[in-house]
Amino acid sequence: MNLFDVYPLYNVTPVKAKGCYVWDENNTKYLDLYGGHGVISIGHTHPYYIDKLKDQLDKIGFYSNFIKIPLQAEYAKKLGQLSNCENYNLFLCNSGAEANENALKLASFKTNKKRVISFNNSFHGRTSAAVAATDNPNINAPINQQQAVTFLPLNNINLVKEELIKGDVCAVIIEGIQGVGGLDEGTTDFFKDLEKICKENKVFLILDEIQSGYCRSGKFFAFQHHNIQPDIITIAKGMANGFPMGGVLISKNIEAKYGMLGTTFGGNHLACAAALAVLEVIENEELIENVKEVSSCFINRIEEIPQVKKVKGKGLMLGLEFDYEVAEIRKKLIFEKHIFTGGASNKKLLRILPPLCVTKGQIDEFVNALKEIL
Repeated sequence: MNLFDVYPLYNVTPVKAKGCYVWDENNTKYLDLYGGHGVISIGHTHPYYIDKLKDQLDKIGFYSNFIKIPLQAEYAKKLGQLSNCENYNLFLCNSGAEANENALKLASFKTNKKRVISFNNSFHGRTSAAVAATDNPNINAPINQQQAVTFLPLNNINLVKEELIKGDVCAVIIEGIQGVGGLDEGTTDFFKDLEKICKENKVFLILDEIQSGYCRSGKFFAFQHHNIQPDIITIAKGMANGFPMGGVLISKNIEAKYGMLGTTFGGNHLACAAALAVLEVIENEELIENVKEVSSCFINRIEEIPQVKKVKGKGLMLGLEFDYEVAEIRKKLIFEKHIFTGGASNKKLLRILPPLCVTKGQIDEFVNALKEIL
């Protein structure tokens, strides 16, 4: 049997990793400034994380959600404290797409409506409603197109108002900072107005923090830069440092009902042990402060490179925009300088999503390499 060929692959095979570095089968060392789409939050193979997973595996690795799993409550408490979101309830699942799928389902259940407002260049996942709310026709199959979704430009609140007053919208879903779409984001005024008109029209505001959350922006969630309170927050990527996990933070005014949501693997013992370890490392190693310091250093250094026309994003979720496509730059960074970076649907944008423990010295290594390539 062969693999289903859906990924264009670089000819690199990592076999071990530590911190912000990976090594291939030839023992070539690469600086990882992409973290597998921003998944690696506390660094590869962090010893505390590894010990916690090993310890949990010796006890019990998995059981499903018809028995008590105290680790879930322990994780929810810690997440509430560190994120300052204690006024939410938590549903645990397995991925970002699943988190968004359940968020949209909740909104539809509670409003008895089905249309969704999403935004141009958005990416929310590859499951049924999540992919329908993703602005990419190439991955949206006819079966998904049965969903009722309206795409609008960011930062045009009047167009959102025109749609909400029609009375058939259950949810507005928006990324704190767009990921795959190319690091565009709403302004503070836009987010505040969005919160206000959603409340006025009894529409649920869903903040997709799957990539922009978990301290990556310099705050625990990117929406916290705008001082708003969404009804639902979705999380995944950085929450378990590579262990498959997702979650939905649900406002306490949304009442739960048995059978409303469900999952076999979500919130299992190993996943919760991994996620708790991540939160403890974030807290103990003060990684939010590191994000702020390294981000400032990064932006200052990038100002030395005139070919970079714009720096987009916040914290360690950054995009370097050129006035030409960057595919060749990415290839040279990998094969000549041994540095991983990311792309976006904006072909002129180089995406930077390093582990949150990245150092100023490693940023210097990248900037010097980029200068030499350019």
